[in-house]
Amino acid sequence: MEVPAEHVELKFSDRLDKRKGRPIRSRTASARVTDDELAALERAAGDEGKLLAEWAREVLLREARTPRTDALFTEIVATRMLLNLVLKPIACGEELTAQAYNDVLTNVRTTKHKAAMDVMEQYGTSDQKEN
Repeated sequence: MEVPAEHVELKFSDRLDKRKGRPIRSRTASARVTDDELAALERAAGDEGKLLAEWAREVLLREARTPRTDALFTEIVATRMLLNLVLKPIACGEELTAQAYNDVLTNVRTTKHKAAMDVMEQYGTSDQKEN
């Protein structure tokens, strides 16, 4: 049985101990949500045994620090790489052997993640220049 929030014992000494060694948090990041969205957020925080503010801070920071390449984007970049690496020799009249094609596939598989990160960085840089 879950204890209602008004009956939870707060140990301020524990909370103060956690604060030692980190900068004081003096800024607020907020978002407006519906009642249903708030309930979903509180449920997610509660599932991890955290207060909503603590959970939300961790989620926001994790998302902000995570590179923005997802699997679909990476595969799109890989397809572009494959096309470029295969079509160039064909367009130049060269023969693409089975071994050469396998080498291209291996190259794409091993470099697609870095290539996707590089493309995302280019988009980030161009967005900053436009502002």
